[in-house]
Amino acid sequence: MIFKVMQSIIQRLPALCVAILMLLMLPLPLSAQDIARLTGRVNDYADMISGDVEEQIDAKLQALEEEESTQIVVLTIPSLEGEVLEEYSMRVVEDWKVGQKKLDNGALLLVSRDDRKLRIEVGYGLEGKLTDLQSGRIIDNLIVPRFARGAIDEGFLVGIDAMIAAVKGEYIAADAPPSDDGSGSSILPLLIMLLFIIYFYRQVPRSGRGSGPIVFGGGPGGFSGGGGFSSGGFSGGGGSFGGGGSSGNW
Repeated sequence: MIFKVMQSIIQRLPALCVAILMLLMLPLPLSAQDIARLTGRVNDYADMISGDVEEQIDAKLQALEEEESTQIVVLTIPSLEGEVLEEYSMRVVEDWKVGQKKLDNGALLLVSRDDRKLRIEVGYGLEGKLTDLQSGRIIDNLIVPRFARGAIDEGFLVGIDAMIAAVKGEYIAADAPPSDDGSGSSILPLLIMLLFIIYFYRQVPRSGRGSGPIVFGGGPGGFSGGGGFSSGGFSGGGGSFGGGGSSGNW
């Protein structure tokens, strides 16, 4: 009896070995990378921002916090290491607790250098000021075009300035710069109208015209569009986040 059992096990060994090998070859689930440590208002772990610009941004953000208690912080990382941008961003703000407790007036500008991705994460208390739409326009129209052409410092500066203006209620959403002034397209309708008037005038007999002058009304239409520098002793104030904001890439 024992011999038969051993024989059965031996016969099945190849299949068991194959199964074990297949299990060993399966990719291990990606572990979430460590959350970067909050060292100040500007946390440039990817070395993307020059020293003087870091100081400028830090001064702007410090002045905002002193004026309105709103906390905005910047974080750059070398890579997400396979993690989803939005998930990592939420883990950061939940750990850092940017913004004041109960006011939830915090925001994060996160940039992943090697992934060429960025996100603005907005606390509950700022979602009515720094809206998802405004966050998206700041990213798409201000930061991304500058990052794409290598003007990294400028991208951070204009992005932070726009975020500060938004939380103060002073931001007017900027569209991408127009390619031309449209002067050529505005002349064409006038030429067509002039030719029509000349043709109409020649077709109508000059005698016996009892009707009044023909008036062509309508005004012109308009288009409208919408490890870094440490300040020392900086920490979040207990703010909460709910996933508001926007993401982009360049």
